[in-house]
Amino acid sequence: MSELEKAAEPFSEAAAPTGESVAGHGEDHGVPHLWQLGTVPFVLLLLAIAVLPLLRPTMHWWENNTNRLAVSMILAFLTLAYYAVFDSWIGALLAVEHAIPGEYVPFIMLLFSLYVISGGISITGDLKATPTVNAGFIAVGTLIASFIGTTGASMLLIRPLLETNRERKHVVHTVVFFIFLVSNIGGTLLPIGDPPLFLGYLRGVPFDWTLMLWKEWAFLGVLLLAIYWIWDTIVVKRETKVDIALDQAIRRPLRVSGTINMLLLLGVVFAVALLDPSKPLPGTDWHAFPFMRELVMLGLAGASLGLTPSGIRQANRFNYHAIAEVAALFVGIFITMQVPLAVLKANGASLGLETAGQFYWLTGILSSFLDNAPTYLVFFQTAESLTLEAGEGVLELGTGEFIREDLLVGISLGAVFMGANTYIGNGPNFMVKSIAEQSGVKMPSFFGYMMYSGLVLIPCFVLVHFLFL
Repeated sequence: MSELEKAAEPFSEAAAPTGESVAGHGEDHGVPHLWQLGTVPFVLLLLAIAVLPLLRPTMHWWENNTNRLAVSMILAFLTLAYYAVFDSWIGALLAVEHAIPGEYVPFIMLLFSLYVISGGISITGDLKATPTVNAGFIAVGTLIASFIGTTGASMLLIRPLLETNRERKHVVHTVVFFIFLVSNIGGTLLPIGDPPLFLGYLRGVPFDWTLMLWKEWAFLGVLLLAIYWIWDTIVVKRETKVDIALDQAIRRPLRVSGTINMLLLLGVVFAVALLDPSKPLPGTDWHAFPFMRELVMLGLAGASLGLTPSGIRQANRFNYHAIAEVAALFVGIFITMQVPLAVLKANGASLGLETAGQFYWLTGILSSFLDNAPTYLVFFQTAESLTLEAGEGVLELGTGEFIREDLLVGISLGAVFMGANTYIGNGPNFMVKSIAEQSGVKMPSFFGYMMYSGLVLIPCFVLVHFLFL
């Protein structure tokens, strides 16, 4: 218990004599007073993220990160005002303590370091755009996404894939499968692979626990790659003879620049795995001091900026817009989600969710239309409330809490896999779409993309359910 949590106890008791308290959702408190009102800012922020980019009057306004930050901070302020009115000002400070230094800072430092370092690696070239070559690009991205993040892998490989297919006319399905596998499913194996899994790691899930998901990851990856290869084998026959001749004539071997950044990425992996303040360094009694992990990752990002020739980032068209968008939105998400998390901590057992399959589909469906990171955390908290003690099939978290492993598997797979169902399910999806459109690919609309995911992904997700859950 932090000093703020200790200080908050008398205030919470005075504000809620019946046991209702908002502060400290990590403890066993009751349902927050007027909790429906307290959850409104969180719901409004998620709706803003999902809807404003799609509405013609607001789509361009929403593209400005200053406007995103303004919406995010206004709703965060309303959440803190709710705490101050219905709990105490210390309750509001506790919410900030849980949200910002406890979760937001580690989260954004990981994404920032991966984004900056992967942006210093450039892959250029133009290969013959055969189904096997295209499937190879997607397979490599799927393999590395768990180690450099779905955003890093997507930004690293989408441009050389588009360059390879520049002479072909039928490319949309290739970009769509790239989003399915590289921007989402590939990030299943490590906490640094996809933001939801890193939030689980911050909540005490062991770093290597996600490796146990390799069977589901491999099954779905191989299945989708096979579907893609068959699809592209059929589609490539529709290309004109002129386009095929151009593709065969215009070739440049692949060239990788900025390889020093691969070592720096490895440094990020080791920092996340080893510098956990709640655990001793393996083989020693020494604990990393608070935020040492984040400082090391920030230092590695700085080293990347200093060691990488500027021409490489220029070739990648590197800028900070995408990571600034994530930073602007998630500072509000982490604050506004505090009340819903407190409600789920108190009432999760009454929702009627009991099986891994239920958690898989509910987490997945909501991850499709909301951002998958906060969705993961909401259902993680719900599953945690169902598991009160150790036992067979129960995972002890680093926080001292417990969670059923089968439920955690369902939540993890649902959040990571089904973030691929829509453009808004996971951050890299829209980024890949934008880069493809800048390269002349006419990408499907929001609902057009869902036609692809509905026809291809949903049957595959059903198979995952029956085979593994």
